[in-house]
Amino acid sequence: MERYIIWSVTILVVLSSISTDAFPSNWHMNEFIEAIKEVEDANPGLKPIDVLRSLRRAAGLMDTFIQHFLGSSSSDGAMMKAGFSDYFDGAIYHRVTKDGREEGVVLTSDGTTVALRPLLLGIEVGLLSKITGGVEGLYPLTLARDLALSFGDFQKSITPQRLGPDGCWDSISTPINFNLSGPVSRITTAMVNGGMDGVIVGMEVSSAQSGGPAVKLSSLLSSYYCQRMDWTNGSDTTPVHVSQRRRENFQELVRPPILARQVVSSTALQRRLAGQPKMDVMEEKQLTIVVNEGMKEFVHKYMDCPAIIPRCMWGARPYRGTPTPLSLPLAFVYIHHTEIPSQPCLTFDQCSANMRAIQRFHQDERGWDDIGYSFVAGGDGNIYTGRGWDWKGAHTKGHNDKGYGVAFIGDYSSSLPSQHAMELVRDRLTSCAVGGGQLVADFTIQGHRQVVATDCPGDALYREITGWEHWGSQ
Repeated sequence: MERYIIWSVTILVVLSSISTDAFPSNWHMNEFIEAIKEVEDANPGLKPIDVLRSLRRAAGLMDTFIQHFLGSSSSDGAMMKAGFSDYFDGAIYHRVTKDGREEGVVLTSDGTTVALRPLLLGIEVGLLSKITGGVEGLYPLTLARDLALSFGDFQKSITPQRLGPDGCWDSISTPINFNLSGPVSRITTAMVNGGMDGVIVGMEVSSAQSGGPAVKLSSLLSSYYCQRMDWTNGSDTTPVHVSQRRRENFQELVRPPILARQVVSSTALQRRLAGQPKMDVMEEKQLTIVVNEGMKEFVHKYMDCPAIIPRCMWGARPYRGTPTPLSLPLAFVYIHHTEIPSQPCLTFDQCSANMRAIQRFHQDERGWDDIGYSFVAGGDGNIYTGRGWDWKGAHTKGHNDKGYGVAFIGDYSSSLPSQHAMELVRDRLTSCAVGGGQLVADFTIQGHRQVVATDCPGDALYREITGWEHWGSQ
């Protein structure tokens, strides 16, 4: 009897070690990719689309709308180690809790948060279309249905806003809880990010040339989310289809009127699948008006504007004292470079560390209340929030209440930032500000020399950003 008890305990210990070996410990995209790789290694003959179907089954994504486009996922799929099915359910099934925590999202290496459901559904649509030669559903499953629900809820005053918000992780190194930063709509920023990525990667796999072994799902995700931005003599050599270029790529691929029509048709399909009466002409006309209004906000917020990393994500200290509100709108943007650090940051982690160092210098050495700049452009493809849109900065002596101060991380006295970084500021950040009512329409970008904030870039950067041949006011 004693030997039996010892043997039973041994079996339990072995099973426990099997079920927890290499088990994902947090909600980071890298961890999710590693979990998929484990499934692929354990099922070497399984095709990528079968892996996706297995993930969909694990997450319970079996509603009639999804099955209308993708069919059932009930066929034999991947064998998973104990506990992995529960992990994939938690990673993929999206929901927002009553206390404002968003689940079914992961932090990516580029510093943004992505909902996995629309991403994976978009990739599955792309792979299925390659197999069958023409499958609809890319827009409905990634963005259109959720946009329709969000626009409808706003119109009915069920939610206080149409889109968003973003949020903050409890830890950047080991993200566990993602808490939203404001009133919640039906489609959050993480869902939009996942939907955009689902469209981009889904189109890419659909149009990829046939022949050769199928690219594994883990490799596909790694190539999109794990690429490092490369900067060489002011030019970009980073592949085009990477998550850091999400908004630019989506803007090139998707036409808002087409997406708006998909939102309307997704609503009609949802009603039909639910056995509800078909919309009459007046209902469809009213829905189209609601959708078009919502799409204006969507285009401005997620296509015109760049990805702006909030303070909580780069680890900002609190503002010292009480910030001074700006009197909006403003008429100027003042361009700076940080000089120190002298090299451009190429990753979210590196840029975040640079932001913390700049803030420490401004607060501890200069004695300012906060980091001086309104926004900072990193070489990783992100804009970082300094004092933001609403608060007076400390960037341009005598002009801090007249415009925003935007700095490029790096020393550009004799060279230029990457073209991508300059376009983020010149074309996207300023367009975002104008569209959002923060700047007057005929705002001016100036390179400004002064002695309190960090010195401005050289003439070459100033001309590149503004298209002018002379310095602005000194």
